[in-house]
Amino acid sequence: MTKRHPLRALLRQDLQRAWQHGGQSLLPLIFLFAVIAMIPLGLGPGPNLLAMIAPGMIWVAALLASLLALEGVFRPDLDDGTLEQWWVDDQPVLALICIRLGSHWLISALPIIVATPIAGEMLYLPAEALGLLMLTLLIGTPILSLIGALAAALTIQARQGSALLGLLIFPLTVPVLIFATGAVSAHLDGLTARPYVLLLISLFVLAATLVPLAIKKALQLNLE
Repeated sequence: MTKRHPLRALLRQDLQRAWQHGGQSLLPLIFLFAVIAMIPLGLGPGPNLLAMIAPGMIWVAALLASLLALEGVFRPDLDDGTLEQWWVDDQPVLALICIRLGSHWLISALPIIVATPIAGEMLYLPAEALGLLMLTLLIGTPILSLIGALAAALTIQARQGSALLGLLIFPLTVPVLIFATGAVSAHLDGLTARPYVLLLISLFVLAATLVPLAIKKALQLNLE
């Protein structure tokens, strides 16, 4: 990365890496449509049932896609020595972490959000609930990226990091899933979704404020 524009260089590097590994970029969509294709086989093709579970299915796909990309959030930089240079070269470490989190979200979550209208149509999700579902994804998926990146930073030196990542992440993502799917379900039932959305926004603000600092500290401790 150049010293003049380290943030821009890191973002360009992450996006180029994802583009070169095209399969990684397609994994979120593969998971989304695999979930859509498989779950109705067990539950039946009833439109009412599929519309009821559609928000949860799409959110599960978003969670799985986020989890898949976590192994490469910081480990490649640790292996090639780039991570140590963040501190040695007096780089803006906190800003670099935020850029890395942003690129992770772009790669793992944005494709699912873009494909949500198609997924909703396939699952008979009412059109009036689609906008709210996409709003919850826009607010909630960055929280998944933040939580996942923190877990990745804590387990960066672990030999079985993938197993530990799952154990750390799933309990922390439960409130996000509850509030996000609860908002859409309340809307479909004719109730207000405002409390759920406000709680989701509160979680995002809390995570965006504290988690990058915790990631920086976790990485620093692992490099010492």
